[in-house]
Amino acid sequence: MAREVKLNHLSAELEALSYPASHEDAQATFEDVVLRYADGEEPFVDVLERSQEDVFVSRDDLESEIYNNLPTEAVGEPGQSEGEG
Repeated sequence: MAREVKLNHLSAELEALSYPASHEDAQATFEDVVLRYADGEEPFVDVLERSQEDVFVSRDDLESEIYNNLPTEAVGEPGQSEGEG
């Protein structure tokens, strides 16, 4: 059964892994995690697959890599803009 994780709780989830960690270690540890976005969801491993990194030195390293590979709809409220045009 999948574990749903909101992005604001991702950092705590990533503590479950021992670092440095390989790409494969991260996949195995988080294979049942589904990331909940502001507008949808996606399996953690699908986001991880977009990463070109082989090793994550720290939790911060993995967290940054995940955030860098999120789709546009992952953050913010649906329909919101960054400001006035």
